[in-house]
Amino acid sequence: MDLSTTYLGFQLPHPFVPGASPIVNDIGAVRALEDAGAPLIIMPSLFEEQIACEAAATAQAYAQGSESFAEATSYLPSADLYRLGVDEYIDHLRRIKAAVRIPVIASLNGVTPGGWVEHARHLQQAGADALELNLYEVAMDDEESSLAIEDRLVEVVRAVRAVITIPLAVKISPFFTSVAHLAKRLEQAGANGLVVFNRFFQPDIDPETQEVRRAYPSHRGEVLLRLHWLAVLSAQRRLSLAATGGVHSEVEAVKALMCGAHCVQVVTRVIKGGPSVIRELRQRLADWLAAHEYDSVRQIQGSMNLKRCPDPSLYQRGNYIQILQTWDLAAKETF
Repeated sequence: MDLSTTYLGFQLPHPFVPGASPIVNDIGAVRALEDAGAPLIIMPSLFEEQIACEAAATAQAYAQGSESFAEATSYLPSADLYRLGVDEYIDHLRRIKAAVRIPVIASLNGVTPGGWVEHARHLQQAGADALELNLYEVAMDDEESSLAIEDRLVEVVRAVRAVITIPLAVKISPFFTSVAHLAKRLEQAGANGLVVFNRFFQPDIDPETQEVRRAYPSHRGEVLLRLHWLAVLSAQRRLSLAATGGVHSEVEAVKALMCGAHCVQVVTRVIKGGPSVIRELRQRLADWLAAHEYDSVRQIQGSMNLKRCPDPSLYQRGNYIQILQTWDLAAKETF
């Protein structure tokens, strides 16, 4: 069974990629992922705020030293807000590269143009085989229009592309007025791939304790939104497409591939089950394809996208109208 696929120009033996998570902070776990068949490693993000914080701390340290004793110039404020500092992140990237033979994708998370994008070049120099730019933002400024937000994000992508030559994937959220148009602009700005979608870590509220709580793990239902846009984008763009969010079994992976994904990123299952989950999912996908008389992953890729779907209207207004017009209250037990 041929499970191979291509993502960002990398030839992958199968489509299951361990998505960015804290598990790769441990080199032993990274080696275990490779042993379990992970086709590449994606590091968690280095944040724009983190870079700016360290730069400000360094500047403050020099300023403090100039007004104090000479030995005070060696004082550096401790930054414990983030898991890894800038230098530590780059060092960890080098350690991962030395530990495995598979490609390693570094990650930057930022949403405003600025000097921090120069660190994309540093990550390339440290050995990153590709970069995932994570455009995670919750738009709450009532003075900034949706167009202004998109313009700013596109400019960030263009600025990052200007300083690197390695493949660039952009991870976005689904909360844009026109995801299809934004994807086109990101491709024109230099993106090679698109990761759909970022998960907003939405707060829950405990009314008894009046505390805000956060829920991290994904659930299978989240894959539905990904399927919709994978089906649209794979029919319109030449970008490499990765699905992330809601992939918990080979079934969700098959759906994503049919809608046009080139790979699927798995996070929650790997965190809960460990690196061996990658080997398990690979085998289960092979079994599914064989049971349905397919010879390869490529046979199903894009088979249900907007161009090839027997009823493309299902991805537009048609399905919405049909559901509302034909809803049968007697069928409520299906929920």
